[in-house]
Amino acid sequence: MIKAYYHKYLLNFKQASGTSRGVLRTKETWFLILEKEGKKGFGECGLFRGLSADDRPDYEEKLQWVCNNINFGLEKLLIELIEFPSIQFGLEQAFLSLESKTPFELFPSDFTKGKQQISINGLIWMGDKAFMQQQIKDKLQQGFTTIKMKIGAIDFNTEIELLQSIRKEFSVKEIELRVDANGAFLPKNALEKLQRLSELELHSIEQPIKQGQWQEMASLCEKTPLPIALDEELIGVFSFEEKEKCIATIQPEYIILKPSLVGGFKGSSEWIQIASNHNAGNWITSALESNIGLNAIAQWTYTLNNPLPQGLGTGSLFTNNFESPLEVSDGSLGYNVDRNWNFNI
Repeated sequence: MIKAYYHKYLLNFKQASGTSRGVLRTKETWFLILEKEGKKGFGECGLFRGLSADDRPDYEEKLQWVCNNINFGLEKLLIELIEFPSIQFGLEQAFLSLESKTPFELFPSDFTKGKQQISINGLIWMGDKAFMQQQIKDKLQQGFTTIKMKIGAIDFNTEIELLQSIRKEFSVKEIELRVDANGAFLPKNALEKLQRLSELELHSIEQPIKQGQWQEMASLCEKTPLPIALDEELIGVFSFEEKEKCIATIQPEYIILKPSLVGGFKGSSEWIQIASNHNAGNWITSALESNIGLNAIAQWTYTLNNPLPQGLGTGSLFTNNFESPLEVSDGSLGYNVDRNWNFNI
């Protein structure tokens, strides 16, 4: 018999982090702990307030239900939790962790042996021009060759100037630029903005307009001079049929998968299969999890053999994250086998 319980944890940002949805200072997360025959398994339910489909008043109640019914088994629980993607993901991790030789090596590979790394993008948070310029400078000094900049919170012309300043210094071959609008553009002027952005030879733009406007997004994807990646669009789309309908309707160039927001490994794998059938690429992104969730995402991502830079570098944002072997250097995420886990809650 498995015993299960959960624990709430508040992650504190080292510095307030700006997005088009506002400024983040703390990030709430929940841990599921399973116990069986003296072994423990850990999983992180990375609830993202204001963004997760399962940001609901009955969230904690559902976690308690999971703990009470843990012996239903993973498969049955995942079906019951279709509208709670972050709990699905926490459960997948916890069961894998319980069954693993060591609780934090969920997918043994050359990555967890410290032999291979995962190429990642450097993330530029929103803020005033000087703050964003400083972040860009720091990321380039840290050896990143792919920069992802969040746009849509300050004046668009200022954002264009920032991107121009990078392009003046670094060619497309030297630095790949991605932008993430988090749905900040209006459908009526989105195409014009995409045309201006495309002049800067960007790799792609994430979610130019708010999710849920499938016809408008389909029209943008058809006409855009700049590849569009769906992100928030995938949140809250639960059934295989709806996922298929979403991709078939919009026909994006890429999809971006945050396992905490789209139903963990199983939900993400479904999206990848459907996108692939429609010739759309993908990459994986963390969603401000602690190192417990980031570790699970990174290990799984490595098994996908995706050559594109992934979005997995958020572990260093918090003052009270857990010590782990995860390490970012020269624009890559690696696993330093000489460093130990310190997971105390």
